[in-house]
This record gives sequence, C-alpha cells and structure tokens, in this order.
Amino acid sequence: MRDRTKFILFLVIAILLVLFSSFTSIVGFITDYKWFDELGYTETFLTKLSTQVKIGVPLFIILFGLIYFYFISSKRNYYKEANITPPKPGEKRFNIILAVISAFISLLVSSIFAGGLWLTTLEFMNASSFGLKDPIFNNDIGLYVFKIPLFKEIISLILFLLFVLIIATAVFYLLLLSIRRPNIERPENVLDMNRFKDKKNIVELLNKEIFKKAIFKIGIFAFFGFLLIAINYYLKTFDLLYSPRGVAYGASYTDVTVTLWGYRIMAILAILSAITALVGAYKRNLKTALSGPALLVAVGILSAVGAGLIQQFIVEPDEISKEREFIQYNIDMTQEAYGLNNIIEKEFPVDQKLTKEDILNNEETIENIRINDYRPLKQVYNELQGIRYYYKFNDVDTDRYMIDGEYTQVFLSAREMDSSKLKTKTWINEHLKYTHGYGFVLSPVNSVAPNGQPELLVRSIPPTTDTDLRVDRPEIYFGEITNNYIVVNTDETEFDYPQGSDNVEVKYEGTAGVPLNGFNKILFAIRERNLKILISGNVNSDSKIIINRNIVDRVNKIAPFLEYDKDPYIVSNQENGKLYWIIDAYTTTNAYPYSQPYSEETSTNYIRNSVKVVVDAYNGETNFYIFDEEDPMVNTYSKIFPDLFKSSDKMPEGLFNHVRYPQTLFSIQSKVYEIYHMDNPVVFYNSEDAWNVGNEIYMGEEVPIEPNYMMFKLPDSEKAEFLLTLPYTPATKPNMSSLFVARNDGEEYGNLYLYRFPKGITVNGPMLVESKIDQDSDISPQLTLWSQEGSNVLRGNILTIPIENSLLYVEPVYIQASNKNNIPEMKRVIVAYKNQIVMEQNLDTALSKIFGQLNRQKNEDGVVTDVEDGETSKKIEGTIQNANEIFKKAKEASQKGDWAKYGEYIEELEGILNELNKELDIETEETTDELETEDTETEETTEEE
Repeated sequence: MRDRTKFILFLVIAILLVLFSSFTSIVGFITDYKWFDELGYTETFLTKLSTQVKIGVPLFIILFGLIYFYFISSKRNYYKEANITPPKPGEKRFNIILAVISAFISLLVSSIFAGGLWLTTLEFMNASSFGLKDPIFNNDIGLYVFKIPLFKEIISLILFLLFVLIIATAVFYLLLLSIRRPNIERPENVLDMNRFKDKKNIVELLNKEIFKKAIFKIGIFAFFGFLLIAINYYLKTFDLLYSPRGVAYGASYTDVTVTLWGYRIMAILAILSAITALVGAYKRNLKTALSGPALLVAVGILSAVGAGLIQQFIVEPDEISKEREFIQYNIDMTQEAYGLNNIIEKEFPVDQKLTKEDILNNEETIENIRINDYRPLKQVYNELQGIRYYYKFNDVDTDRYMIDGEYTQVFLSAREMDSSKLKTKTWINEHLKYTHGYGFVLSPVNSVAPNGQPELLVRSIPPTTDTDLRVDRPEIYFGEITNNYIVVNTDETEFDYPQGSDNVEVKYEGTAGVPLNGFNKILFAIRERNLKILISGNVNSDSKIIINRNIVDRVNKIAPFLEYDKDPYIVSNQENGKLYWIIDAYTTTNAYPYSQPYSEETSTNYIRNSVKVVVDAYNGETNFYIFDEEDPMVNTYSKIFPDLFKSSDKMPEGLFNHVRYPQTLFSIQSKVYEIYHMDNPVVFYNSEDAWNVGNEIYMGEEVPIEPNYMMFKLPDSEKAEFLLTLPYTPATKPNMSSLFVARNDGEEYGNLYLYRFPKGITVNGPMLVESKIDQDSDISPQLTLWSQEGSNVLRGNILTIPIENSLLYVEPVYIQASNKNNIPEMKRVIVAYKNQIVMEQNLDTALSKIFGQLNRQKNEDGVVTDVEDGETSKKIEGTIQNANEIFKKAKEASQKGDWAKYGEYIEELEGILNELNKELDIETEETTDELETEDTETEETTEEE
C-alpha cells in the first residue's frame, strides 16, 4: 500500500513538472487556436496537431511496449541464466526505472517523427502526380518529391533507434552484472559442472554465457541495421539524379555505368553484412562479424576509385559523345522545373526607323515611360509625406491603375505607423493609442513637378486626390512594420491622424481581434508577458487583442510550408476604396531530377508562383488564392489543407486587376535561362550561345539590371500592357541579343515571351548606351560639373523601350545635395536612339530634340495629334500667366513674413521659368531651322540663275 502511494505521488509530481515546464507552450497553443479560429482556419491549425497525435501516440505506445518488453524479457533471461532470485521490493523499483528509460527512448523517437515529419507524412499520403517521368528510372517525379524523403527519414530514425538500443543493451547488462551478480553456489542449474575447477572459473564461465547472450542481441540489432543500410543504398541510386559529377547537373555517363551498379552491389553486400554480423555475434567470432562490413567498405572504395578512373580516362577524352544524352536530360528537366519550356519565342525585326508620327501613335507607351526611380522615391516620400516622425514609408511598389480613364503605371507606398519612433514609449501609446498607419502616396512614374520632385496624385492626411481614385478606408492596421500587438475598443480612443496642431481620434470598427473577455485576458497577458493587459482599467469586456499584425509573419504562421516573396505590395481596391496587401507565395523543392539549382547558395531546383496571398490592411482577413492549378505541389497542399486555399476566380476583380508577375521569380527564371535557352547539347556543352543579363550604370556603379515593370505595346498587340522585362546580351559582347518579357494583364497573365533581335545587325546593349553617354561631349562634362558643385549625380535605371520596330533608351538623372536636406530630385532625362543621345529637362523636350517638336494633344476621339504653332503660343501665354500668379503669391508670403511659403513659391517659380525658357528655345530653334532652309533655297535658286 505504501509503495502504491509513493508511486501515485511520484506520478502526480511528474505530471505537475511536465505541465509547469510546458505551461508557456500550452498557453501559446490555446491562444494560437483562438487566433486561427478568428481567421477561420481552425482546420488548418488542427491538421498539424491531429496528425502529430495520430502518428506520435500510437508510435509511442508501440515503441514503449516493444522496448519495455525487451528490457523485461532480457532481465528475466539474465536472472534465469545467473541463477538468482532478486528481492521483490527492489525489483519493483528496478522495473519502474526500466519503464522510465523505455518511455524516454520511445518519447524521443516518436516526438522526432511526429514533430518533424508530420507534413512529410501528409505529403506522402496526399501525393499528386507530376505527369512526367525521370529519364533514368522511369518514375513519376512525385516519387522523388513526396515519397522518397519520408522513406529516408524513417530509415534514419530507425537506425538511430537501433544505435540507441545497442548502447542501452550494453549498459543494461553491465548494470545487471554490477547490481545482480550471478549465483555461484548452485551453478549446475545453468552450467556443465565438468567444465570448471574452481569458483574463479565458475564466475568466468557464467560471465561468458551472459555476454554471449548480450552480444547476440547486439548482433540482431546490427542485422536489422545492415538491412536498412541495404535499403538506403538502393535509395541512393535515385540520388544520382542530382549528381554534380558531369558537365551538367544530374546522372552522368559515369554515374549510370559505374556508380549506379556500385550502389546496387553495395546493397547486396549490406545484406551479406547483416548475415555475417548475426552469425559472428552468435559464434562470438569478431572476424566473421566484420568480414561483411569490411567487404562493403572495400567495394565502396573501389567503386569510387573506379568511377574516378572511368571519368578521367574514358569520359573526359570523349566527353561530348559520352555525355550528350545526359546533357539533353538536364536541359529538358531544368526548363520544365522552372517553367521555361513554355516560353514563346518571336523575332523582333529591329529597323530603327522610328518617326515623329510613330511617337504620336504610341501615346500610351510614351505617357508611361518611367523617369522616376523607386529607390530615391522612398526617401522623397518619407521626407515630404511622412507628416509626423512616427510615420514611415517602408517600401515603394510599382503597379497600374485606371486613373481618369487612362491606363497609368504608378508608384505607391503605404504610410505605416512605426511605433518604435514614438518619443513617449508607454504601454498605452504603443499598444492602445498609436495603433495604425494612415493612407498611401501615389505618383505616376512618368512625371515630375517643376522642382524635380514627383507629382503626387494621392497625398497628405487625410488622403486627397484630384483624380477619380477612391480612398474610403485609409487605415492600415496590418503592414510590413506592424510588429507589436495592439488592443482595440478600449476606453482609450485611438489616434487616427493629425489635423493641424490637434489629433483626430477614432474607435476601431473592423472585425480583427480576439475578445479579451473571461479567461482570455489571463491567457493573452501570459502570452505577451505583460500584466497590464490583465489589470489595465482601459481594457473592458468589449476590447479585442490583435496579434500577428506583420503581414509576412502572419502568412508564415498560417502556412509555413510555402515560401514568400520579400516584396509585398499595397493595393487600393477601387471597387470598395479599401487597402489590401498582396504577397506572392511559392512552392519549391530540391528534389526535381536533373534540374540545375538556380544558385550556389541553395539546392532549390523547382519553383512555381502558385499562390497569391491577400491580406486586408484594416481587418487582417487573409486569403490564399491558387494561381497555378497545374502545380502538383500546391494540389497536394490543397488536399492536406482543404479549408486554406481558394480558386483564383474567387479573387475580387478590384484585386485581380493588380496581380503582378513577381520580380523574384522572373529574376530566377532569367538567370537560369541565360544558359538553358540552348536546346542543342553540343551548343550547350561549348557555351556557344551563352547570354548574360545586361548591366547598367546605376547610382554610380555598374550592376546587373533588375527586372523592370514597364508599359509598352508588344509588336503583335493593339494596346500598351503592364509588362515585366529584362534585356539579354551575349556573354562576351555588349550588344543586345533579346528581350525577355512577362505579361501581367488579364488572360495573358503569366505568359513568357522572348523577343530575339536579328543577328545580322548590332543592337545596342544597355552598357553600350551607358558608355556612349559617358563619352558624349555635352552630357559627360555637365554630369562631372554637377558632381563638383556640392551635389551628387545619381543615374537611374536605363530602360529599353520597344516602339514599333525600334528601340528607345531612357535614363533619368537625379541631383542630390550634399547637405542635410538631401532629397534626390529628378533634373534631367537622357534619351538615346540610334546614334543620337540628348539630355533635357523632361522627356518631351528630349524626344523633340530627336524626332522634331512634339506638342502632343488628344482630340475628342482620344487620338493624339500635334498641336499647331498657335496652340504652342497659347501654351506659352498660359505659362507666363501662371508665373505671374506664383510671383504674386510669393510677394504676399514675404509681406506676411511666411518665409517657408515664400521659398516654396520661389522654387516653383524657378521651375516654371525654366519650362518657359525651354519652350522659347524650342520655338527659336524651329524658327532658325526655317530661316536656314529659306536661305538654302535662295542660294540654290541664285546658283541656278
């Protein structure tokens, strides 16, 4: 009775210790469940737990039963062989110790399996077919992606268990020999009495008999271990599909003809090793036990040496002949893995015969040529539109909107609340008061104000605009830098936005948050380790706590099995005037046969942008939309998590119109395609037609060009589209060979095109244009002069713009003062066409210098025409009138002593006068040209007479 009481007390203490040590985890689990329930993803949350329970609990019970039975039976056999009868009280305690050890081993193995392999197990059970087989073993790719990984993990885990059991067996018998010595008084019960002469011999003989049993048991474990090693060698034959040995990634000639058979032979020898290990253990013959493993090691060394010799003396002297077949496998499978097999190749017949009429006929393209750059623009937004020190524009995104009926490419950035910048960092300020950002800034990519700063179409707080853009719900509770939890609907009203010297306050009206009623207060106070949640008088029964507000952390917590783009972008849904974040999500694997990993830093060799995630910036609602229903990986995940994914046709149209082909994926594809556009194995082997992504001079340094979102009309299209582009140059030459394009609009979304330029003519590559800019006798001295006058000259992206059958190059130039007020300002635009390069204050002037005066105006039918001289004069008169009005405002500001306004007006007046001077210069040039023409005609007439 006393022993039972002690056992119950011990069990209660153990349970309490486990609960205490796991208390934080338990609270985290409960609060996570409530958060997933708030989002409507409880099934997704419970899938992990239910799978771990279904796997872990039965596995623990089975392992515990087997291991405990093994120890108990071994102990009984030992007692029988040692001829001892142990005392019962001590035996119970010993059994408890064995049970604890068995439980520990079982818990360790089952927790490793259930904790780390639950998703791998579900992938195995829900595996989708890729519909494509590998070229060596003729297995579906799904075998390598979804099934073999689980086999390998199970083998590794069982080998680990066998190793633990071998150690435990040795320790167990040593322990028994130390605490339960054999009984030598009546050895006839277990030994042949004729085989000993004294007690010493009796002890030695008893020990030998006991150790023989122990060694045989270890031999049994070794037997199963070598059988698993044999299976592992069989699985290693599939690893050859990822071999880096040959000239191309994947199984090479040597791998298939030598290494493959070496693995198969070693698999057979591993089975032989299992038998010799068992026989040797039974006979206690070390030589027999080690003969199989020794032979296994020897054959492994011979196989490696033989493969090296075959590679050096047979393959390398005739490499292209031997490897041609395997190179073709590598090309085909790599193109398939990165989605490059569906690229549509077209010829782009460059003739460089662009005319003024062509410019006028491509108004959409010209109006969306980007002369701003998102990196300097981020600083400009923060300086001019930050409003208060706690607001921050974390990133600038590129998108397109219908603005006043025009399809317009824009930059936009969300104005987020950076609570780390609060000067008074109290709990109330950080978690109850300053809860959200407010609005966004939007500017077209193609225009700047006279002072060189961007033209803001959406600006200020509250957001104001002179366009038809809707901004009905500007609050941003979820974003890229919202890293802390907040409590809403408290007795403390939230700060909404500043208004002059006062603040506008508000109460949250959204649906986000877990109610802080009842026991929830205690749970979340423990989770956030802050007692104020529990004791604050501002937190009432209607209050809700909002956690996981960082959108990247948010989606990772919901679906950690996907990889997410590092550049989420903000979208203003014009259907309801609300703000949303869109995040591109990828399915990836490193198990795609024969596919080349895209970089040295990662082994990933398959990627699809299968999912677009949308997060409501106000309510936090998070939706996962499948955009590639042919991707087997996302199909497998949708089987595992049926409540998580939605079809892309469920996405609201106001968001669907802003879906972009991601730059990250396009960069990976373009890098791989530098080599893998070559379909011919011989050309591939010799790298005869290798490409490079073009370089450019960006912000003073030569760097590879990043993929750029641009709007222009493709050769076979009727209107301009929002496109993602990247130029290719030959690996050893500066001329441009092709233009890689991803389409973004409507049904064409995701289609990839490669426009090849004719090989018979030289098409200037980006660096060739950059070199011509540096060598231009007018531009280069001017850039140098600005750099020496206390300013920094920053050159933006060089854009390659197809118009008709010609290519136009545009590069913005920024000036940044060296003083504290160092906001970059766009001051010049460089335009290059054929052998002409000009640098002017704006794009229209630069184009006019090359193609003739452009005074573009749309008629009632929307057709762009050239305005007559009379219209130009009216424009100049209007500019003069505008200058007079600004001057009057400046004078009034100076009389009032408002020198800040005075400075702004004078700066604006300077820009207008520069614009007027430019217009007058153009008119003068045209008049001079006309006079020169008349003089020439007069001279020719005189000569004829």
